[in-house]
Amino acid sequence: MFMSNPFAELSAQIPVAVMQGYIILMVLLVVGGTMLDMMHKKSAQYFFENAKKAKKSAKRSVGIGEKTSIAVKVLANEVLTSGEFCNVRRRLSHLLTMYGFVIFVATTAIMIFGYPTPATPAPSILPQLWHIGAIMLCLGGYWFWFFIRVDVSAEGLTWWRFERADLFIVSLLTTATFALAWSFTQSNGVAGWSTLFFVLFIISSTTLFGSVLWSKFAHMFFKPAAAFQKRVTRADGSRENLPAEYDLTDPAVQAKFPDIPEYMGKNPAYMGHGIKRESADHY
Repeated sequence: MFMSNPFAELSAQIPVAVMQGYIILMVLLVVGGTMLDMMHKKSAQYFFENAKKAKKSAKRSVGIGEKTSIAVKVLANEVLTSGEFCNVRRRLSHLLTMYGFVIFVATTAIMIFGYPTPATPAPSILPQLWHIGAIMLCLGGYWFWFFIRVDVSAEGLTWWRFERADLFIVSLLTTATFALAWSFTQSNGVAGWSTLFFVLFIISSTTLFGSVLWSKFAHMFFKPAAAFQKRVTRADGSRENLPAEYDLTDPAVQAKFPDIPEYMGKNPAYMGHGIKRESADHY
């Protein structure tokens, strides 16, 4: 199972051109769905207008070098390690799901376009990575669905409750699950079950990539851009029109905000960490 390319065996029933055409169609659905999502929610318009507004209230200019450094930090923190999640369980679940999805999709495309038939055998590492990616996706996704999502400190939802917002994670999980079931039954020669699981795999993946407008799929494109813009506003001093983190005992701060010494005295007591006074149980 782990050593065989399931798409090479599938080429005996389905032409290679059809499999490759399906992959291209899914890419077009994601691109089109993302564009429709941008038009419907006006998220791109909001992003650029907010950036212009921040630029007007900026206190300093951020150069190309500094922006490059910020982009690297966003890539390292928000993208590659999901540092925006304070809860360790949620972060690990997300990383398993994310990297599993990337490995699963990438190896699928490579095997279908590069090694689509038994005449062009794929390196053994590719089907292994395909199966490992699907397993990682299932581990992270089911961990979230059955153990994290139902926790009252997170969403507190029952595992059987399904909403439109759950379309992404459910179709993602069923895609990986039916892919593994199809590969297992195919490698063991169980023809009837293999066909059934393959059909369910295709239905799930089509739902995943074709429902971008109604799911959370598009957020993976906007999240890095929003994180980058947030860091830029911190660097240029505009801070999205939010107040800075002041030291209330600073005479300059008290001169700027005379209410502080008037109501709290010239040496205000330290109020503590606020929301960060304890470790995060939510995300």
